[in-house]
Amino acid sequence: MMGALRRYLMAGLLVWVPLGVTLLIVAFLVDLMDQTLLLLPAVIQPEHLLGFRIPGLGLVLTAIVVLLTGMVVTNLFGMQLFTIGERLLQRIPLVRSIYASVKQVTESMFSSGKSFRKVVLVEYPRRGMWSLAFQTGSGADEISRKTGQEIVNIFIPTTPNPTSGFFLMVPRDDVIELDMSVDQGLKMLLSVGVVVPEGKKDEIIDQHARQAS
Repeated sequence: MMGALRRYLMAGLLVWVPLGVTLLIVAFLVDLMDQTLLLLPAVIQPEHLLGFRIPGLGLVLTAIVVLLTGMVVTNLFGMQLFTIGERLLQRIPLVRSIYASVKQVTESMFSSGKSFRKVVLVEYPRRGMWSLAFQTGSGADEISRKTGQEIVNIFIPTTPNPTSGFFLMVPRDDVIELDMSVDQGLKMLLSVGVVVPEGKKDEIIDQHARQAS
């Protein structure tokens, strides 16, 4: 009886825990986007006009603003206005540094499509211990020249929170490229190694079978 209850409890947790966490994250993001409605004048805010709050309107407003901004800056007149605005920002010392760094990272992620797209394996934190990492780009030419090696930039996320981690510049010869996708790598990190890509599971099973024989 106790064994059956424990099995039913675990099965129920496997259903509700992922679903509950997903709902909490989605609700947090929707609520965060709804805060953009506060930027509107009070007289035209939907909650003031309707008398009640509709969750998700902030998300719609954010999407519309981003879409309209993209439409404006992709034409000649909008691009000129954007260039003038950037020049003004570049005249402010602290703002200039922050804006330039964030813009460079954003352009790298969304324009080139090459950053954070490759899963690699590196020996870290010491020889004989391996860590999953994501290649973020090639090293600076100056660093490659002065080290005499081809350098690549990698990001090693922490587990189970991949939003923090370590940025390292390592020789390309010390990096092993993996076939797994970024999504598979993130799942493996988030699950602290419990979730292994299906192809890798088969390889591990075959390896254990060969060792047993």
